[in-house]
Amino acid sequence: MSNDSSAPQPEKLSARAILASNVTRLRAQKKWSQEMLGFETGLHRTFIAHVERQARNISIDNLEKIALALGVETYQLLAP
Repeated sequence: MSNDSSAPQPEKLSARAILASNVTRLRAQKKWSQEMLGFETGLHRTFIAHVERQARNISIDNLEKIALALGVETYQLLAP
């Protein structure tokens, strides 16, 4: 089976882009502001904003804090 290099390849989203999309979506479903999510996680509102803008390299510990606050498993924040 040959691989046709001229065929367009679907663009792969970065882990930061997937995380940003999932956090934004889940936060909106709860009708929470970034400030409220920050309060629930113990993280600053600007940190949440940076995560949603893909401007921060987030630690596993903070990923877990966000997942717990949003009521999902940690791995779900990275699932496309």
